[in-house]
Amino acid sequence: MPRPLKAKPGAERRAYAPDVIETYTVAEPARLLDFLIASMPMRKRTSVKELLKHNSIKVGEEVTTQFDRELLPGDVVAVNLTREWPRFYNRRMQIVYTDDDIIVVNKGYGLLSMGNDKVKEGTAYSILKDYVKWENPRNKIFIVHRLDRDTSGLMMFARNPEAKEGMQHNWNNMVLDRRYLAVVEGNVEQDEGVVKSYLIENTRYEVYSTQDPQLGGQLAVTRYRVLKRANGYTLLEVSLDTGRKNQIRVHMKDLGHPIAGDRKYGAKSSPIHRLALHAQTLRFIHPITRREMNFTTPIPASFASMVK
Repeated sequence: MPRPLKAKPGAERRAYAPDVIETYTVAEPARLLDFLIASMPMRKRTSVKELLKHNSIKVGEEVTTQFDRELLPGDVVAVNLTREWPRFYNRRMQIVYTDDDIIVVNKGYGLLSMGNDKVKEGTAYSILKDYVKWENPRNKIFIVHRLDRDTSGLMMFARNPEAKEGMQHNWNNMVLDRRYLAVVEGNVEQDEGVVKSYLIENTRYEVYSTQDPQLGGQLAVTRYRVLKRANGYTLLEVSLDTGRKNQIRVHMKDLGHPIAGDRKYGAKSSPIHRLALHAQTLRFIHPITRREMNFTTPIPASFASMVK
């Protein structure tokens, strides 16, 4: 029986070895370096400083190198003795919150939520997948919901199948509030209102609106409130009773005030060279802990500038 071929030196697949991590809970106010030295008496002061210098210290979920950072009772300090903690940085997306079950991000405009037949890499999903696998090659993330490529704002991913199924199987009850900001063309007359119709997607993947339920569309209900009017534009706060594809964009067109920059649905201007739609607020029940989670982002500066 022939011997199995050996892998080239250095090409062997090494078993994953978990990081060596020590955690300490803060009992009373202290500076970070002082706390570390007191918590690790077997290590030299210079060794502790090296750990701090090389991104091996994390307070809560935040990696820090600030030696004089003030700690409060209840803070948890984690020390990675194996390597530096991964620090997430991407100019098109920021992590707002993460734990063992979910990740909430602020997605930039122009970034696909997940891949399609033409694009596989450089999406919100692939960027986060690479990040979590840096921590552990067995880590995974799962899509829970999506934002349009040209819509910016808050979006959530699950870190395990239980969290994914917990959100998706009971989405309408788990999600307590989703609000968007939109800058639309023209001055919206009513201070608040509701747009209701049935949305249908044609063979060219274009969504259009009808009032006839017999045509087989999905009921969509959009509520809006005027925040400001200026310069021929209106800044709206928009909330959804239903979450249909392109719902806000189609309903703003139905209202006679398409979203600025939305050429697909009738906009004539694009003053900030992007679709002026942003997912500002996301409030939901955590799928595992059942705690209420509430996230919000500021009004994008470019939106504010349009109605200055």
